[in-house]
Amino acid sequence: MIRKGQSWEFRKPPVLISTATVVGPDEGEGPLALDFDLIHQDNTLMQKSWEKAEKALMEDAANLAIKKSGLQKDQIQFYVGGDLMNQIISSSFAARTLAIPYLGVFGACSTSMESLAVSSLIVASGGGDYVLSGTCSHNCTVEKQFRYPTEYGSQKPPTAQYTVTGAGASVVAQKGTGPVVTSATIGKVIDMGITDPFNMGAAMAPAAADTITAHFRDMKRSPDYYDLIVTGDLATVGFQIVNELLKEQRIAMNSTTFSDCGLMIYDIEKQGVQAGGSGCGCSAVVTYGHLLKRMEQGDIRRLLVVATGALLSPLSYQQGESIPCIAHAVAIERQEGL
Repeated sequence: MIRKGQSWEFRKPPVLISTATVVGPDEGEGPLALDFDLIHQDNTLMQKSWEKAEKALMEDAANLAIKKSGLQKDQIQFYVGGDLMNQIISSSFAARTLAIPYLGVFGACSTSMESLAVSSLIVASGGGDYVLSGTCSHNCTVEKQFRYPTEYGSQKPPTAQYTVTGAGASVVAQKGTGPVVTSATIGKVIDMGITDPFNMGAAMAPAAADTITAHFRDMKRSPDYYDLIVTGDLATVGFQIVNELLKEQRIAMNSTTFSDCGLMIYDIEKQGVQAGGSGCGCSAVVTYGHLLKRMEQGDIRRLLVVATGALLSPLSYQQGESIPCIAHAVAIERQEGL
C-alpha cells in the first residue's frame, strides 16, 4: 500500500469476491429492482420494531454475501460495518448474531465506502485474508431518529430526501475472481454552515467536491480516467451544487459519466421520494448491486464511488449546531481477463 496525500493506492488490489444487496418494497419498485438479491415485500421484515427490521436487513445481506463467496462464516476474519442509528446498533447487533470479530465505523451515509476502504486496507496490509464489509439503513428508523416518525405523516419540503431501506455487504479478499479495489481517498470534514436537516444534499455537496478534488490530485488523474463516477446520495439539490463547485475548480466532469446513487435508485417522478434517495443503504445497494453488475457485464471498467455523509445527530441539531459533512471515495476496477 502506498499513501498519497489523503489517499491509499493498493499495490496488490484487494478483490471483491462477493457482494449482496437486500432492500425494501419501495426500492423493489424502482428502476434498479432486477439488480438486488433480495426484495422484502414489507418494511417490518416480520420484526417487532423498525430497528429490529434494520438489523435483520444487515444480517440478511451479510449472510448472503458470505454464502455467495463460497466461504464458511468462520473463515471471515473481520467484519467492518456501521449505520445511522445511535451507537450504530444495527451493525453492532448484527455483529452479535454473526459472531465475527467486529470493527464498528461511522461516517453517516458515507459509511458504505468508509467500511470498504478500511476492509481493503486490512486485506492489502496483510491484516486479514477475508474481511466482510457492510452497512444498512431503514426509512422508518432514520426518519424517527433524525426528523419525525413516519407514522406522524409530516409534510416535507422538496429539498428533503427519502431514506433507502436496504443493506449492502461485500467480502474482500487477497485474491480471487471479481472486481478489485485499486485506491481509496479519505475525506475531510467540511461544514458550510447548513443547519436544515431537510436539505442534506446542500450540506453534503461541498464535502463531495473536496474529496473528488483530493482524489484527482493525489492519484494524478482526471475524470476521464473513469468510465463512471457516482456520488452517494446528493439527490437533485446536492448533485446540482457539486457540479457547480467542480466547474468552478475547472474539473471537467463532462469528460466522463457523472451521476448520483440517490438519483438512480428511485423513479423520482413516480415514487414520491422528494429530491431522491439517501441513507447508508443508498450507495451500498446501488454499488454492490447495480454498478458492479454492470462492471461484471463489461459496461464499466473503472468506477469511482464517492459516498457522502452528514455527521449531525439529534442532539447536535437540537443545540443549534450546523451540519458537518464528509465524503469517502473508493476506486473499483474490473480485473483484466474477466
